[in-house]
Amino acid sequence: MTDSQDTPAGLAEVRFRSDVTVELVKSSAADADVLFAARVSTAGEKSLAEVGSDAERSAGLINYLMRDRHGSPFEHNSFTFFVSAPIFVFREFMRHRTFSYNEESGRYRRLEPVFYVPGPERKLVQEGKPGRYVFVDGTAQQQKLVDEATRAVCTSAYRAYLEMLEAGIAREVARGVLPVSIYSSMYATCNARALMNFLSLRTKREDSTFPSFPQREIEMVAELMEAIFAEAMPLTYAAFNRNGRVAP
Repeated sequence: MTDSQDTPAGLAEVRFRSDVTVELVKSSAADADVLFAARVSTAGEKSLAEVGSDAERSAGLINYLMRDRHGSPFEHNSFTFFVSAPIFVFREFMRHRTFSYNEESGRYRRLEPVFYVPGPERKLVQEGKPGRYVFVDGTAQQQKLVDEATRAVCTSAYRAYLEMLEAGIAREVARGVLPVSIYSSMYATCNARALMNFLSLRTKREDSTFPSFPQREIEMVAELMEAIFAEAMPLTYAAFNRNGRVAP
């Protein structure tokens, strides 16, 4: 979805998205990583034999560690993700201080005119009390209001932003007019234990021991990261689900 309007000279076309993207940049993560870390406590240097081993034969040990919440063996691995999402998603994301982050800076570069607008499948109306609420679909009129108001405000804000830049205003000052629906990008690095904690809090699943109620947009990020985790560490991922989606 894209819009273009009469704007100051040099203003690129304002674009609107309803998605997020997650790319695995690099990883060093396998189920066998859990095994050598766990077995060093009893095997010492003999645990080195588990490095790169076939973890399938030790699925029971992985499940035991998850079930009894022996968490440190799940930390000897690494995932680095490149995430593109609205800034308001990153502000929630960065509450997870077990990740390492580097985000693009509005102080040092002109931010691109890409903004988030909720798609038609996004539930718009909150019903119930805090802690016991649900979201339901909005009416066609409500969806139209959200879509049109978001597009108008973001386009106007970016116009003002560019006008200030063209007038010589510093980027760090001019960015103050931009809404948090503007897209940003960042690298986020974590280990499997931190990732499981993130997934337990940022996805809504009926099979979770401790249900969570995340904002939909950060849940979209979590779902993409979860698919990557499931492929990289299938035994660990299976144990995570089998034991109520609670980080060890």
